[in-house]
Parts: sequence; C-alpha cells; structure tokens
Amino acid sequence: MNYTLNQLYIFQKVVLTKSITKAAEELHLTQPAVSIQLKNFQQQFDIPLTEVVNKKLYITDFGKEIAIAVDSILNEVSNIKSKTLAYKGQLAGVLKISVVSTGKYVIPYFLSGFLRKNKNVQLQLDVTNKTKVLESLEKNEVDFCLVSILPDKISVNKIDLIQNKLFLVANNSYKINSESIDKYIFNEIDLIYRENGSGTRKTMEQYFEKKNIDIKNKLELTSNEAVKQAIIAGLGYSIMPVIGIRNELELGQLQIVPVKGLPIKTMWNLIWHKNKNLSPVAIAYLEYLKKERGNIVHQVFDWYEKY
Repeated sequence: MNYTLNQLYIFQKVVLTKSITKAAEELHLTQPAVSIQLKNFQQQFDIPLTEVVNKKLYITDFGKEIAIAVDSILNEVSNIKSKTLAYKGQLAGVLKISVVSTGKYVIPYFLSGFLRKNKNVQLQLDVTNKTKVLESLEKNEVDFCLVSILPDKISVNKIDLIQNKLFLVANNSYKINSESIDKYIFNEIDLIYRENGSGTRKTMEQYFEKKNIDIKNKLELTSNEAVKQAIIAGLGYSIMPVIGIRNELELGQLQIVPVKGLPIKTMWNLIWHKNKNLSPVAIAYLEYLKKERGNIVHQVFDWYEKY
C-alpha cells in the first residue's frame, strides 16, 4: 500500500461529513480534488470503503473499520508534531471542548488569550445541546465541556467561570405596569421553549415545577437565535440567559419583564471527567483559567453585573 497522509485526511473528513461536497468545503478543496484522492485511496483496497445509494454516500462496514485505523494513524501524526514542538519548549496539541448552545456567548472569551499565547494549540469546539455535550463527555471524546447544569450521573471535576442569569424576556411592545410582576403572568402568555435536551429548557421546567406553575400555551424552537427572533416578531415570551441577548437589550428589541422569583441563577462550569487523564495542553489551559478567569470576567463581562 502506498497511501499518503493527504489521502488519510480526506478520507477521515469524508467519513465525518458523509459527503464529498461537505468534505471539500471543510478542507478548502475543490470537489473533484477530493473525489480523485478518495478514488486513489480506494484503489488500494479490494473491498469498497464507500457506496452510493439513491445519490447518498454511505460508509461500508469495511470503510468504518479503516476509518478507525485512519483516526489512530492521524492521532499519532499529531502526537509526533506535538512532541517535536514540546522538545523545543513549545506547547502543542489539540484542545477539544464541547459547549451547550448558549455557552457560545461565554467560552470564546475564556479561550482567546490562551490560543494567542500558544500558537501551536489547535482548538476543536463543538456547540450543541446539553444532551449531546454530556454524551461526548461520557464517551471521552473531549477534554472539557461547558455547562450551566452539572450532570447527575457522571462524576466530574469543575471550575466556575461566570454566573448564569435567566429572565423572562419580551419584545419592545410589552407594557410593564409594575416593578415586580406575579408568577401568574405565565398563565396569560405564550411561552417559547427550547427543544428537549436543552439546558435552558431544563432550568425553565425546574423553575416552573418549584413554583407550581402549569404552562398551557407554549411553542418549541431549536436554538437561542430562533427564540430571540420569535420574541422580537411577537410570537411569544421566553425565559432566556441574559448573556445571550445583550445586543437586543441595548437596541431595545427585547426587554426584561420583572417577575417575582426571577432571575434564575446557575453557574457556567467548565467540567471534565473525574477519571480523565488530561493532556499537557488541557492541563495548561486549566492553569490559564485559574490565573486569568477573574480578569476576563472583569474586563469582558462588566456589563453583566447590572442585570
């Protein structure tokens, strides 16, 4: 066999995306270039790696076995590079973090300084819902996860980053007639929920259960951005983390409705599995956070304290 590292990278990306077009986009290559390299790689095996059914690309069982070996080879290649740079006194490697969707408003600010300082560290950041974040943690696919609700069934270590505050949010047409509104407002409004598996949704439901509030009229949307736009358009109200609606509040598109018992307060935690053997990059990142998180909160999130 005479396959190249380039062919391995391309096959790995095709397996992950299950699409030559998407693989080409993510690799910044043309579709024909990816197709040619995939064909050249396939020619070194007597058994098909992929198959097309109804114009959709599938990875064969044999292809999945080869993909596991390819992942192992490319991990070793990455380790060689990291060890070479480490020998020169430079920190190198991959930092893998999975973040709940609202966490995208938080985590970049706790990463940027570390990545600027360590140019040879590669970041793999996955933004998804709470259920998938915890799955990646349990399967040992990531170094860290950012969550606002700690898992019940996974033993973790954690470092607190910043408080999470959730308020009832309305658009600019809502007229507030008193300084503090009773919980029974929830019986009068259309409430917009996030999808099942969302940490924000779970926090809302825990609040309603604790306050014995029965929600009758509700919509369900699958992202914070969709919820924001729905509220602005007048489709309803929602309980949202204020950290994700700063611009809309400042532009007057959204407003906070002062309800007794709100805000709900949780904590943004960076967590990792208690049995995880952290890489040198992950250890260095933790040390960076312990040293700099206070400065980051003060410099970046000073606006947050007024809510």
